[in-house]
Amino acid sequence: MKQNIKILMDNDKEFQNIIKELITNDTVQQMKNYRQHYETTCFEHCYVAAYYCYLICKKYHLDYKSATRAAMLHDLFLYDWRVKNGRKGFHAFTHGKLACKNACELFDLNEKEKDIIIKHMWPVTVAFPKSIEGFILTFVDKYCAMSESVEVVKSRLFMKRAFRYAYLFLSLIIIKI
Repeated sequence: MKQNIKILMDNDKEFQNIIKELITNDTVQQMKNYRQHYETTCFEHCYVAAYYCYLICKKYHLDYKSATRAAMLHDLFLYDWRVKNGRKGFHAFTHGKLACKNACELFDLNEKEKDIIIKHMWPVTVAFPKSIEGFILTFVDKYCAMSESVEVVKSRLFMKRAFRYAYLFLSLIIIKI
């Protein structure tokens, strides 16, 4: 997670008040044990997505509280999605319903929050979100996933290039000797 956005999120009192009940829950804390995209945990991914939903929905006078809460819980599944382990169906198609089920067992969610969580994988899943807030999370989720992935890929490419130049430099030194 980029340090600048983390500082903003951690210091935004209204945002923190909206998600305090959620992020202090032991089950939600377990999301830190599962990777989402490369180096990002499920918790970090949802935390950042929740903040972006909060900012966008608040700016446009939408239901930013429901959007923020749903975004924080949208990936509340507690497994490594890369490992099948007997689960039925593809993760992309099924985890929204599982996350909603898990969230409903822990928290009192309104209908909008439930719909946002279940349908956040549109257009992969064919069910359209019923609300503008649902569409916002859908796009924020894709943006966050791409950002998390691009950062890692860029850093890995840089490391490969750095090693290539170091190897070339070392080879030139050896040839001179």
